[in-house]
Amino acid sequence: MIGVSSDSQESHARFVEKYSLPFRLLSDRGGAVRKAYGVPSTLGLIPGRVTFVIDTGGVVRHVFNSQAQATRHVTEALEILRAL
Repeated sequence: MIGVSSDSQESHARFVEKYSLPFRLLSDRGGAVRKAYGVPSTLGLIPGRVTFVIDTGGVVRHVFNSQAQATRHVTEALEILRAL
């Protein structure tokens, strides 16, 4: 399991610790992964926040898109992962 964000590696380390995430977060500082998955910008300025849960077969099992509900991304992703 891997999470991807444009945040720094240091920010990721704090986030993983705060929420006890059972997976790694990778830094996409240039936005290449975001572009590949078609994640839109909010108001054309702020990088979008979308969570994709993709199973080992490459099937997208869940998509959650919300700029304002950051902690819900974690909650929903963990719920889906537990169900898989």
